[in-house]
Amino acid sequence: MADTSALLAYRDDGPLATVAGRILGSTLRLPAVLLTVTGAVPLVVVLAANDGINELALGLATGWFVLLAGIASAQPHTGSLGWLVPPMLRAVEYGYLLRITVLSEPNAVPVCFALLAVLAYHHYDIVYRLRHQQISPPMWVGALGGGWDGRLLAAYVFAVAGGLREAMATAAVVLAAVYLVESTVGWLRFSQAQRPALYEDEQDEDE
Repeated sequence: MADTSALLAYRDDGPLATVAGRILGSTLRLPAVLLTVTGAVPLVVVLAANDGINELALGLATGWFVLLAGIASAQPHTGSLGWLVPPMLRAVEYGYLLRITVLSEPNAVPVCFALLAVLAYHHYDIVYRLRHQQISPPMWVGALGGGWDGRLLAAYVFAVAGGLREAMATAAVVLAAVYLVESTVGWLRFSQAQRPALYEDEQDEDE
């Protein structure tokens, strides 16, 4: 069973999900996986059932998912299915961004894939930093990225109002710079912290 604190970090929650969890998490105590599935089902149905964007239905379904999956952030990710929550959030986020792009601006699909590659790098970095360094990226990195919740809502707003392609391109460039620079600095610090111990061991062997 995965460590609960690690699973919470893997979620990549933004401010909205965190606030929903803090305010409503104590009143709606249900398994995190159940809340996430319950929130995702209407969203998946709306995205799959339309050839275009039904603004009202999609807005309600998006808000419903952000609310329930946000509340889930305050629930223990324990039990045999607790580990499923972060992969479910990734599947919904990536699928949502791609599907809403196809429905609203099909010519922006390459830009969407660029943004997804940046997000995948960030989520990969979270996993491996926790595994090897026992720390997650700084909180400001997650806040700047908006979390999965902020990105879903922003994509909906730009898909409805227009400018989704430009917004995704800007997000891809800015987040790529932030994630790559901060990640590189973090791994270099970790490497330098480990190096003196390695040199001392090698010196002892030489003697």
